[in-house]
Amino acid sequence: MVAQTIPVDRFDLTIFGATGDLARRKILPGLYRRLRAGQFDTSSRIIGASRTGYDTEGFRDDIKESLRAHLDPAVWDEDDVAQFLSCLHYVPLDIFTDDGWTVLSNLQRDDVVRAFYFSVGPSLFGEIARRLTQHKMTTADSRIVVEKPFGRDLETARALNAELRACFAEDQIYRIDHYLGKETVQNLMAVRFGNALFEPLWNAQHIDHIQITAAEDLGVDGRGEYYDKSGAMRDMVQNHIMQLLCLTAMEPPSHYDADSVRDEKLKVINALKPVLKGDVVRGQYRARGDKPSYLEHVDNPSSTTESFLAMKVEIANWRWSGVPIYLRTGKRLRNRLSEIAIVFKDPPHSIFDVQEDRKGNLLAIRLQPDEGMTLRVTIKEPGPGGMRLTEVPLDMTFAEALNQQEETPDAYERLIMDVIRGNQTLFMRGDEVEAAWDWVDPILKGWETRGDQPQQYDSFGSGPEDALMLLHRDGRKWRDIV
Repeated sequence: MVAQTIPVDRFDLTIFGATGDLARRKILPGLYRRLRAGQFDTSSRIIGASRTGYDTEGFRDDIKESLRAHLDPAVWDEDDVAQFLSCLHYVPLDIFTDDGWTVLSNLQRDDVVRAFYFSVGPSLFGEIARRLTQHKMTTADSRIVVEKPFGRDLETARALNAELRACFAEDQIYRIDHYLGKETVQNLMAVRFGNALFEPLWNAQHIDHIQITAAEDLGVDGRGEYYDKSGAMRDMVQNHIMQLLCLTAMEPPSHYDADSVRDEKLKVINALKPVLKGDVVRGQYRARGDKPSYLEHVDNPSSTTESFLAMKVEIANWRWSGVPIYLRTGKRLRNRLSEIAIVFKDPPHSIFDVQEDRKGNLLAIRLQPDEGMTLRVTIKEPGPGGMRLTEVPLDMTFAEALNQQEETPDAYERLIMDVIRGNQTLFMRGDEVEAAWDWVDPILKGWETRGDQPQQYDSFGSGPEDALMLLHRDGRKWRDIV
């Protein structure tokens, strides 16, 4: 099966911070792949804007080298690269002065989609929004894309939303979370709501518990200064993991459209119970061999910021009453793995001899690496000698199962094309962001008030011992990070 590529309308996409790391690693390589796939052509324009003193030719030369560094050699084609570079334009610009804004305004066309990507720190969002309005670059159909973090608590999130809404309507603001652009995340909704098999079982009557894991084998070296001000809660749980939780637990929306989906996600956040102190475990990784510790990476020996976080949460509604949901994320763990595991209850009565090593039914939804789904079912072990049961996986790795000839689009590619289409389904709404912070804030304040210290854990392991006990005390255990 070959994925169908649906072209988008012509556009002018302005990227503020176009010479920064995110633009070089993700945004521009992703746009190159979309042009190569035929989703847009050279009638669209990508306008870089930053303080770097390039002209357009200098910017194109720089981005060519960046593409060479970040693209798979299999997708490098000199003709395609030349076509992509011809789409690039550049305006040296200072956000806080008038320098460059008139030039940028004159580049905007009236007969195409106008989109503005804020690939800069959140402290600059409000000023860019005001400047775009002041220089009359915005239309009723213009869109802005903003990156996380969307504040660092409820108060700053509200202030940030207010700044953006002063210049743009909510339906023009695209708060991007790249986890929502992953193929498997969208397939979670397809599996749940497109199949009669799963939705009748997706409730407290049939599900024992849920585990959501986002593990990294890398430390925070290279971004220690940022990470030490954020930690696992702000960097991962409040946004990425919260979105996975919402999509896993939400009620079926009336339609697959932006507001219907986001209304249901908001209901999940509002139904989350407050988290008890004993249901949260924080940690920091130790040094191992020549690999420095978290404290060394952030150059702060007194840091109390967590590089690991495990939590037990519950949703106070009829569908999920009594079903614990275990969240886990951390740096410098055994492997890189992001997955959602739905663990089903055992049958109410077994006609077979009890076998303690049976694992039961489980649906594992892998986000990375090797996106796909695995359904674990019980069968008879082959051979004579009685009825011996065993578990086998029904495995679907998307690239193999669908016989895709091209690599699956990166999350950023899909989401940027959705911006051009005007489709906000996979983007966060302002009230979602604020509701998530409203739930997270008391946890953060509790740590600060009590002076809680993270536990030390071994690098390249499974996290602190207390995280294992979080499930063990409930008669459960974490899935292996493999």
